[in-house]
Amino acid sequence: MSIVTLSLRIHIPLRLRKYSSLDVEKSHCYFDEEATVIQIDEMADLCFLPATKLLLKLVKQHKGNFKVAFSISGCTIELLEKYRPDVMLLLQKLFKTGCADIYAETYYHSLASLYAREEFQTQIQMHRAKAESLFGIKPTVFCNTELIHDNKIAAVIQHLGLKGILCEGVNRLLKNNNPNKLYKAPDIDNVGLLLRNYRLSDDLAFHFNNEGWNEHPLTAAKFASWIHTQTNQADVINLFLDYATFGVYKKKETGIFQFLEELPQELINEHWKFETPTAAVSQYTPEYIYEASQPISWKDQTEACCVWCENMMQNNMLNKIYRIANLVGKTGNATMIEVWRKLQCAEYFFHMSAADANENPYTSNPFNTPQDAYRNYYNIITDFEIQLIRKDIADYKVNRSFLQTLIF
Repeated sequence: MSIVTLSLRIHIPLRLRKYSSLDVEKSHCYFDEEATVIQIDEMADLCFLPATKLLLKLVKQHKGNFKVAFSISGCTIELLEKYRPDVMLLLQKLFKTGCADIYAETYYHSLASLYAREEFQTQIQMHRAKAESLFGIKPTVFCNTELIHDNKIAAVIQHLGLKGILCEGVNRLLKNNNPNKLYKAPDIDNVGLLLRNYRLSDDLAFHFNNEGWNEHPLTAAKFASWIHTQTNQADVINLFLDYATFGVYKKKETGIFQFLEELPQELINEHWKFETPTAAVSQYTPEYIYEASQPISWKDQTEACCVWCENMMQNNMLNKIYRIANLVGKTGNATMIEVWRKLQCAEYFFHMSAADANENPYTSNPFNTPQDAYRNYYNIITDFEIQLIRKDIADYKVNRSFLQTLIF
């Protein structure tokens, strides 16, 4: 029997304040809490509440044959705990059914996997602990920030004892092989790679209500039939899309909730079932090597593969935020360490890319140009580094004075 994994991403970035050079050394408030809460409430009311209620209904209706998985960043979990506990209660109820899985990931939706291996591992461990304490599930399959993946990342995931990774099925890496199989990274035998089927995922995420699309309207029956045609070729088809597709990016009036409600009934038969990613990596044996010598992500099907660090502005700021890691650690200050980690969020660097401007209508970019995003972040990181240096100098003076009392 072949399986489908349906994975839904929940990530709400903390909105940065508009922070000018005049704010440096005068204000240490970097995040726009009011704007963040507005976004959370919109997502919760239009998507998280109605969609999660529907998923609970489907789990009950199909008696365990319908399963779903979530990718939820740790910072988003904290925001929901604080501002929308009603959403958290529903998610906890869904996870208790045993029909929902959660991925391990970077706690702060960061790019640490590309820049700071130790921090990368720490954030994964933080996220796994948070997921276990809140949902009663210790994740065993990893989903990196924006599905960023390469061979080195696979080695880290093996080191951490995880059993699988969800990453993008990129055509140039597949080399005409079937994306709907379990893969593995070179020289790593005990970590299965689940490849996102980008065509089917994007048909739902982007084309669903596009009247100019030649497959419009997309019904559950039609979508299920596309999957059924793969019966003799596919082991596992991995669907991965933003949870906000349901109700926010695709409004209720488009029929998106009706599609979700009808999909299990149309898809499940004697050849196909829904399963969790954890079950998928344990059910199959990798057939092919997926060689990713350079980073890939779910934003890219081209040779230019990492839109988070493609230009000088992004690289300057990414090198800066990770270069001050030792200075941050030396402070021993939990608040400053947390601020540093929050400033690692991938969106802040994506906003510095020309790819963000008009390519995706669903990105929430408060800046008019990549240069505006860069200057804003530059001012913030400048102020933060000044704070760190001043604290380091102050600590040095205190320690020196203490030593002098011992000597004299």
